Amino acid sequence: MLYLEFLFLLLMLYMGSRYGGIGLGVVSGIGLVVEVFIFRMPPTSPPITVMLIILAVVTCASILEAAGGLKFMLQVAERILRKNPKNVTLIAPFVTYTMTFMLGTGHAVYSIMPIIGDVALKNGIRPERPMAAASVASQIAITASPISAAVVYYLAQLSNIQADITLVSILMVTVPSTLAGTFLMALYSVRRGKELNDDPEYQRRLKDPVWSEKILKTTATTLDEVLPSSARNAVLIFLAALLSIVAIAMLPELRTIVEGEKPIKMSVIIQMMMLAFGGVILLATKTDPRKVPEGVVFKSGMVAAIAIFGIAWMSDTYFKYALPEFKDGIIGMVTDYPWSFAFALFIVSVVVNSQAATARMMLPVGIGLGLDPALLIGIMPAVYGYFFIPNYPSDIATVNFDSSGTTKIGKWYFNHSFMSVGIIGVVSACILGYLLGQVFLT
Repeated sequence: MLYLEFLFLLLMLYMGSRYGGIGLGVVSGIGLVVEVFIFRMPPTSPPITVMLIILAVVTCASILEAAGGLKFMLQVAERILRKNPKNVTLIAPFVTYTMTFMLGTGHAVYSIMPIIGDVALKNGIRPERPMAAASVASQIAITASPISAAVVYYLAQLSNIQADITLVSILMVTVPSTLAGTFLMALYSVRRGKELNDDPEYQRRLKDPVWSEKILKTTATTLDEVLPSSARNAVLIFLAALLSIVAIAMLPELRTIVEGEKPIKMSVIIQMMMLAFGGVILLATKTDPRKVPEGVVFKSGMVAAIAIFGIAWMSDTYFKYALPEFKDGIIGMVTDYPWSFAFALFIVSVVVNSQAATARMMLPVGIGLGLDPALLIGIMPAVYGYFFIPNYPSDIATVNFDSSGTTKIGKWYFNHSFMSVGIIGVVSACILGYLLGQVFLT
């Protein structure tokens, strides 16, 4: 019966993934009701902490966007790219990585993709090379961001098991490992695919008047817009928020309000600081709060929160119910090959399209199986597996932004532009992360 119920869980996730976003959340709600009232599973608690973190971070980042801070960041990124156009394939992935690292979400990179493609084309470089790697880098950086929901959830759960696990100790593993993965996939991308002169699809588009117009005469840029000083100030305040969070994480005494009691959890600190600095940005830049819900960060963030609400609640209910039965069979495999748990993380991520939801679903399973926290942190990049099926918004947008047609979803669906770079980035990050975890966390 448990296997049939698991197939039902996968069916609900598949049905929801066809609608994406909010659809994934509410279809999971149907699955939850069936689990509780038909299969008689006791419901677990909804993922309140993860949702509140997402809401706080998205609120602050959305105010930053409304204040013009995101455009300021894009202009800085574009200047870097246009100053080094011949190295766009190596630089672009680190640009999108940095944006995600700062904002805690990969949904803010859409505006930079046309610029990356434009710089590549103007310099005779196959756009697929920087664009595919940049799209993957924008997602792999989530496991390195100090304010991402996935990282904070790992911190909240694992610090209860091993007291010396802090935000800084997690980042000491995930930041270098994901940076290394980003570098390797950027290096691989330098020579991938045919040159533009030899690419039949690109040459076909050059002969088409409509596509030729788009390719040769359209210039994507943000540099022609003059931004007020408040846009720069918003970014500086946001950076101060990140530094404050890291500083508080490094100094537990700052979180100890009452002497003799435990320090305030970092999940709570991040919620407080993001709300507070969002307020500081709003007041300091005199931003109109009515603009905040109109931005791409707010819309994508709210959709993510609803998706996680349904996915995590439904999945957590099943796994808490089924784990005692499955534990004996699974525990033998992970005892002999602990790293194999990375495959479970990866597969679940492919299905649910969310790193935070994957963490919320699978980390309690890993803890319940008795896996070492150092291992769980080391293989954390495996929660990003949704590049495998090219239906994630950033990947679809990247394909659409590439007017040359070199970034594409292949005839056989799985032979798409993001597959090779995704595998290189995630696998190498997990291997290095595992090694760093043994050094820093054991």
